[in-house]
Amino acid sequence: MRQHMAEKKEQSVKMNRKHLSGAAWAALIGKCVFLVVMILFTLYPIIYTVLGSFKTNVELTQGGSFFPSQWHFENYYQAFVQADFTKYTMNSIIVSVSVTILAVVTCSLAGFILARREFAGKKLLMALYMSMMFISLGSVTLYPIYELLRALKLNKTMFALVVALTGGQATNVFLVMGFTKGIPRELDEAAIIDGCSLYQVYYRIVLPLSKPILAVVALFSFRNAWNDYITSLIMTISMPKLQTLTVAVVQLKYSVNAAAEWHIMLAGASIAIIPILVVYLFANKQFIAGLTAGAVKG
Repeated sequence: MRQHMAEKKEQSVKMNRKHLSGAAWAALIGKCVFLVVMILFTLYPIIYTVLGSFKTNVELTQGGSFFPSQWHFENYYQAFVQADFTKYTMNSIIVSVSVTILAVVTCSLAGFILARREFAGKKLLMALYMSMMFISLGSVTLYPIYELLRALKLNKTMFALVVALTGGQATNVFLVMGFTKGIPRELDEAAIIDGCSLYQVYYRIVLPLSKPILAVVALFSFRNAWNDYITSLIMTISMPKLQTLTVAVVQLKYSVNAAAEWHIMLAGASIAIIPILVVYLFANKQFIAGLTAGAVKG
């Protein structure tokens, strides 16, 4: 009798395993299909841009085949010659690196103070900060920012563009604040007992432990500064020699005889996306680890 019950129980377990296995396979297939669709939607614009950069303008405007009928590598040469990409690439590198450094410093300081100190008006400040995260002011703020920089006689310098692009770091500040809250306060107290000041606690204790989330802030800041168009266009409208790569790429569209040269513009766009892809390929592990840590802690 016991043997019969054991066999029956074993058969029931095997059936449940088969059922669970089938459900697991269905879930796995569904996830794979979803990921493939998302990857296609994400990569299609990049693939289309790269392939379009090797086509002629006529082939692009008339909507030919997906792949070029002939590969025109001279489009890249024309993009470099007509847009002086060496100069504009250097401008983009200087602006993006400067914005990244300034954003990391300011966000780490603000996140540290908000996480570790209490002061009058803190709740109001945080409420205003959070409200700005859900309101897209966009180009509305560009005119007053430009007028302020013009009044300070900074509108014809690259520093003006760096300052304008460094603003609006509320999301990064809250990421740093959430990560800092996860660092034990006992470390701060021990450092203060040893004679450290507030800034020494920040520099010697909190800052080294915040490297993962600061890597996320750096990547976000570099990406936003490198890909920005409208702010860079407005801030450099009176000084074309200070234009960044994204602005120069769009100018390629009307580079010859006032006609839309889409193939040249796509060649410039393909060159412009290479640096940000390289940065992400080398820093994607730190990006994912830091973003996850900043979202969970606090």
